[in-house]
Amino acid sequence: MKHQQKPIIPTASSANRVRVGGLYAITPDTEDTDWLCERVHQALSGGVNWLQYRNKKADNRLRLLQARRVHHLCKQFQVPLIINDSVDLAIEIDAEGLHVGKGDVSVAIARYHLGQDKIIGVSCYDQFHRAVEAEKEGADYVAFGAFYPSLTKTEACQAPMHLLGTAKKMLSTPVVAIGGINPDNAAKLITSGCDAVAVSHALFGAQDVQFTARQFSELFC
Repeated sequence: MKHQQKPIIPTASSANRVRVGGLYAITPDTEDTDWLCERVHQALSGGVNWLQYRNKKADNRLRLLQARRVHHLCKQFQVPLIINDSVDLAIEIDAEGLHVGKGDVSVAIARYHLGQDKIIGVSCYDQFHRAVEAEKEGADYVAFGAFYPSLTKTEACQAPMHLLGTAKKMLSTPVVAIGGINPDNAAKLITSGCDAVAVSHALFGAQDVQFTARQFSELFC
């Protein structure tokens, strides 16, 4: 599918859709689908609120297989599944949403293809102006980071902690913190203003995924 530029169309307010918050899990790169699904099931059992399917190393066929199986698990736990980057994949499996970053399709184009009822999130890195623009375009959440050194994205820029407080005061869109987050440092991010913490390695690389998910979830109680 070729996603050509379309005219900007009116977007529904993010207030009309489910607000992002709590533990936001991001799947790791793996070709072992059974291993992935087992870990996802443990994470969901531990209290994950949102789950993003992301696999930069798999081919399209494997991504489709994994995304379908992960979506099936998410439905069992009534947890929304967000697809990283791929509009085509989000449409193919009828996922609940899409996450886009720099160089991906715009919020307006994603909305055009996915419809008004889908969740669209935007990576804003350490750039507040990008979050302002994303909110104007109708994004359902914005993500800042990395706040700590990340094993998933080793080249990620570092975002200042005060960015969360600024975003909380200036934006109505939910704010997600990402990058090197673990159960020990997540509390500081939450008190600084984020609505959700996005976690990959610290969750799926844990010896007990379900217990670790519960640790994160309890920080929001």
